[in-house]
Amino acid sequence: MRFSKSSNPVLSQKRFKKIDVRDGELVNTMTFDGTINKTFILFSLLIVSSWLSWSIVVAETVSFGVLIGTGFIGGLIFAIVTIFKPHLSPYTAPFYALFEGLAVGALSAFYSSLFDGIVIKAIGITLSILFIMLMLYKTGVIRATPKFKKGVIVATGGVLFFYVLNFIFSSFGGGISLSEFGIIGIGIQLVIIVIASLNLVLDFDYIEESVKSGMPKYIEWYAGFGIMVTLVWLYFEILRLLSLVGRN
Repeated sequence: MRFSKSSNPVLSQKRFKKIDVRDGELVNTMTFDGTINKTFILFSLLIVSSWLSWSIVVAETVSFGVLIGTGFIGGLIFAIVTIFKPHLSPYTAPFYALFEGLAVGALSAFYSSLFDGIVIKAIGITLSILFIMLMLYKTGVIRATPKFKKGVIVATGGVLFFYVLNFIFSSFGGGISLSEFGIIGIGIQLVIIVIASLNLVLDFDYIEESVKSGMPKYIEWYAGFGIMVTLVWLYFEILRLLSLVGRN
């Protein structure tokens, strides 16, 4: 059975190969409609949680730092469980969405306090990119060829390496901020957004291959979780870009 590769660690080749396809019967296998429905449910949970987190930050009952920390730590725990135990994704993915929503809402409220209207713009751009990439993929304008996948995987790895290295240096009082580089920093942030956007194409392709392969029904939750991870990453990167533009 052949599976395509994805640079999204959630939808990686190894993750799916560890799943016993025999668990899925003909009438109980993954479908496109089912995956869309599960993805919609997860994002609905994330939106509700984000709205609650935003309201708490505005009311100043809890600091945004506490909410961000709780959201990211809780989200990371459930993300790890989901990645290593895909059959639990119908239960762990919704909890991931709720915790991640806490971080998304708090961080969005923080950016909104600095730049008026930035959140609405970031949401609109994120959804627009999702629609555009989906259309480009469905019409065949962008194809997930082996070279394309390899390029996106390498680029995504480079971004991850940059963030990890910068985090380590920042812990010792170093690190760099793209806001210090003006137009060049904005250009670098744009490149990161392009890389995040291209990950959507790989994710679409992987889901299509999984459906054709007759993966078990619970993988709909797992696939929805993977798409959500990519979109949340993209949203955060767009927030950073708009903030850089605002500062410059």
